[in-house]
Amino acid sequence: MTKVVEIVGVPMDLGGDRRGVDMGPSAIRYAGLHRSLERLGFTVRDHGNVRVADRAEGDGSATVAGKAHHAAEIQRACLELARVVEKIARAGSIPLVLGGDHSLAMGTLAGIAKAGRRPGVIWVDAHGDINTPETTPSGNVHGMPLAVATGIAGAPFAEELRGSVDGKNAVLLATRSVDQGERDNVKRAGVTAITMADIDRVGMAAAMERAIAVASKGDGIHLSLDMDAIDPDEAPGVGTPVRGGLTYREAQLAMEMLAASGKLRSLEVTEVNPILDRGNRTAELAVELVASALGQTIL
Repeated sequence: MTKVVEIVGVPMDLGGDRRGVDMGPSAIRYAGLHRSLERLGFTVRDHGNVRVADRAEGDGSATVAGKAHHAAEIQRACLELARVVEKIARAGSIPLVLGGDHSLAMGTLAGIAKAGRRPGVIWVDAHGDINTPETTPSGNVHGMPLAVATGIAGAPFAEELRGSVDGKNAVLLATRSVDQGERDNVKRAGVTAITMADIDRVGMAAAMERAIAVASKGDGIHLSLDMDAIDPDEAPGVGTPVRGGLTYREAQLAMEMLAASGKLRSLEVTEVNPILDRGNRTAELAVELVASALGQTIL
């Protein structure tokens, strides 16, 4: 694995209903991200944040595109993110994107694709994030990025953001809250779903072995980590908490196994909401999990 990590923040909360995840990049940096990575021997370069307009800017008349709220500004920010990630990937560094809501993932993956690589994806999330504008019950774009990345979501999303990932090389992991339309979309996209019920039955190690096997069919592995995958008792500072999530050790084991695979090439961590957090513990956990994914071990 390369020993250079390049960070970019995306302070965006346009993808969901609750305010606050736009402060996630600052909270994660404040939790000691740079120090943790440097202790692992990485050279760390921080590109700062992609500019994202606040939802209060303007008169609000252009915030809805069909059933994809704030789609125009989300796409603009994601296309800018894609350009930054492309440069990082072409330089041979590890892109680490800090969110921000999960809609930013379509920009991360588009940037990797622009750099000439279609990765396998392990999408660790309580939710499916695979709604299209036709199936979404809410219009919230943070519930659509996997549909965009796998190419099953069309307009209003730009072609540059679509189809960056082969769904057959993508895994939804720790999922436990799926909209009705997403069930068909998972099958349509060819995505492998490993739910919390599956993890309960077979254990985290077996679930992660399967996830790595599927994602390894792509060109390296991209980790898309939504902090609401973790149980709210461990990670209270998220916008859409769902009970019954991963325990601290299950999450750590998943990251440790991913690091041991030697196939992780890029990652993002999303949906940290400091407003809803307690003592920045969710951001601190995010830093721990990133460090484990990048090689930190107990011994």
